[in-house]
Amino acid sequence: MSVRPYRLLYPLRTYLVTSGVYPGEYNVMTADWITVVSARPFYIAVSISPERYTYKLVKKYGELVVAVPGWELLEEVWKAGSLSGPAKLKELKLTFERGTAVKSPVVKEAIANLECKVLDSKLYGDHELFVSEVVYTHYNPTAFNAEMIKPGTKIILHVAGGKFTTNNSVIREL
Repeated sequence: MSVRPYRLLYPLRTYLVTSGVYPGEYNVMTADWITVVSARPFYIAVSISPERYTYKLVKKYGELVVAVPGWELLEEVWKAGSLSGPAKLKELKLTFERGTAVKSPVVKEAIANLECKVLDSKLYGDHELFVSEVVYTHYNPTAFNAEMIKPGTKIILHVAGGKFTTNNSVIREL
């Protein structure tokens, strides 16, 4: 049995991505394939399959929010990634609120939310890469300080399929 080559990069952090207009037409999905593109200005890239409903909303509205869930949201994150379409919003125990700088919703329970405006996108294989400018951020000060995530803050790391792990609280300074 051979491993899927992209799995050699796992575990990866798992995020929630919202798009659309809150209240109204919006959705949430899980995503592992997110990375920083630039620190100044702050750009990130989010990879989304064209098969996803959230993809259609990102294309339509040109905005998205990347929410950083803590470990305690694992079950809701799993549901957000396992259920399809806008009907799943009724099944989730998450609180959505309109963003400050974008119309897409933030996730109130997340330890951070990054509000983004899409700058560019391009289809690569079976996913489209959305390069976006982070225009506003929210974070929980119990989870982050000015420099980094605080020791003891547990994030979700996706191993494969329905398997997840989390970080330990060891921070080693060199």
